[in-house]
Amino acid sequence: MCQDETRVGLKSLTRKVITASGVKPTVDVKWERENFWIYGAIEPLIGKHFQQEYPKLNGDCFQKFLDWLSQQLGEDDPILQIDQVPAHTSCRINWRENIIPLLQPPHCPQLNRIERLWHFLKKPLKNELFSSLQDLRERIQQLFEQLTFEQVILISSYNFILEALFYAASS
Repeated sequence: MCQDETRVGLKSLTRKVITASGVKPTVDVKWERENFWIYGAIEPLIGKHFQQEYPKLNGDCFQKFLDWLSQQLGEDDPILQIDQVPAHTSCRINWRENIIPLLQPPHCPQLNRIERLWHFLKKPLKNELFSSLQDLRERIQQLFEQLTFEQVILISSYNFILEALFYAASS
């Protein structure tokens, strides 16, 4: 499994806008800094995905996510690929018996396949304005409800990532 977090907030995500020749494109932008974090984990080969919202990125929230994920997995004993942010590597983290951590090499977010999922989910949010965090939460919930196992597999299953992790673990 692959695990990571992403921050979403009221500050607008922008992208290019196509207009007629000679017409300057305009897009409304919001600069508010209110946000929250989505902690997630995926099983790229079968498309199973798990996500929870937390107010910040820290060891306490990561521990809550691990506890919740452990309950969701039940009898499964996955290897959980994580990056090396301090929230994940703190000695205060109590790893559950049914979750085995695998640290990915430092400064290699491209090796974590959930990054591609975050990119995919944020794409529809570009150039959208939300009046409140609750509106944003509802939109993100809608995106997760529409997400299928097949989409997760297509987005995250790339052999070059598997090969890179294999060689990184063996060196």
